[in-house]
Amino acid sequence: MKHKIITLFCGLSAFVLLNCYGQNGKKSDQTVYSRTDTTQVNLSNSEWQRLLPSDVYQVARLKGTERPFTSPYEHSKEVGTFYCAACGNPLFRSNAKYESGCGWPSFFEPIRKNSIVEAADNSLGMRRIEVMCGRCKSHLGHVFDDGPPPTGLRYCINGVVLDFEKAQAANKTYKSKK
Repeated sequence: MKHKIITLFCGLSAFVLLNCYGQNGKKSDQTVYSRTDTTQVNLSNSEWQRLLPSDVYQVARLKGTERPFTSPYEHSKEVGTFYCAACGNPLFRSNAKYESGCGWPSFFEPIRKNSIVEAADNSLGMRRIEVMCGRCKSHLGHVFDDGPPPTGLRYCINGVVLDFEKAQAANKTYKSKK
């Protein structure tokens, strides 16, 4: 009986941890983080601060910038999809990623037109275009017009606000010759 209670407790604990922190270990709220839900997310800054790791919150909600050349995604060549770390919205495919040398992951186009939203950013004495998640309006980075063809755009994105899911290898089955 004692063994069954311990097993039940361990199973329940694992269920709670997976549902609160997701598969990648980042804290998420199942009512907010979804890679399939497209409904708009509108939370207060205090709710976001409770849900997000401090480094993600600093960039996503306070419009901070991670230090250049610190993102593991900057030089990543893995094939897959990049999502918003705050809400799970699909943002970029790896085939739109390229090496710009700017110090942050760079892409030449988003997955969908509404994956991101843009706004004028005249902070720091510069004229730039801010890029935000189309679902939760989290700050992602900026877009510039010095990118490669076919778009000529460079979406310069803070890696800390990205989640990455590696593409699954094609499922191959072989029939034996008998």
